[in-house]
Amino acid sequence: MNGYELSRSWFDFSFNNPELIKPTHTAIYFFAIEHCNRLGWKEKFGLPTTMAKEALGIKSYNTYINALHDLVDWGFIIMVEKSKNQHSANIVALSNFNKAHDKALDKAMIKHATKQRESTSESNCTIDKQLTKNKEPIKQLTMATPDNNASSLKTPKETFELFWNHWFTFVKHKKEKKEPTFKKWKALSIEEQRKAYVQAEPYSQTKGPGDHKFLCIARTYLNDKLFNDEMTPDSEIEQSSSSPTHKLPTPEARKAFEAKLAEARLNPQFNEARW
Repeated sequence: MNGYELSRSWFDFSFNNPELIKPTHTAIYFFAIEHCNRLGWKEKFGLPTTMAKEALGIKSYNTYINALHDLVDWGFIIMVEKSKNQHSANIVALSNFNKAHDKALDKAMIKHATKQRESTSESNCTIDKQLTKNKEPIKQLTMATPDNNASSLKTPKETFELFWNHWFTFVKHKKEKKEPTFKKWKALSIEEQRKAYVQAEPYSQTKGPGDHKFLCIARTYLNDKLFNDEMTPDSEIEQSSSSPTHKLPTPEARKAFEAKLAEARLNPQFNEARW
């Protein structure tokens, strides 16, 4: 007999008899298992009513004793000797369940686990589809080239909508007026439009997430053709600025300097402050 076998038997029974079970039943039964375990798995042991009620937070004696009697009636606890009153201990024993009452809970849990795996698999498929969908604008924007058939070309308005949504996916500040930005977009060549789209994400990384307010608006980004600039992530800028701008002299260089200084001091006209 061990705690796992007892808990397994209890939850098999609970699953098959939900109309009978209350939280109090579970609390008392598992307290009895814990108490028996602490006593070294004695065959029979005292289960003091006052101690059990205090440990479980049960205020009513009738609530406790009725639930205990249910556990006895269901065969989970054996009443060896009843207490004389509520201040004395009942002498009880735990039933040794070698087999589970029923396999219904096992089947239900297996079924649930299968559904969980299927749900996870579907979720992963959904994520994969979403990632593929997110890449579509790049493909669609690339299609808008003079070499393509007229039927496959995107209008400036359509490509601008792709850029507009893409821009605010990465640049986190308030949206601006759309129409003036669209005018700047139309003034760009198709190749410049494609580059502006691709460089939007690297441009957003030139400032940290909390400093996006210092990024320019989309209209300025297009008008000044900032997409042609070299994009250096903010993290690399900080790392570069924190690096020392000068190197410390090597031990050999220091020794050579000290030797020259000692030689210079031998000259009567030597001025150390000027040297």
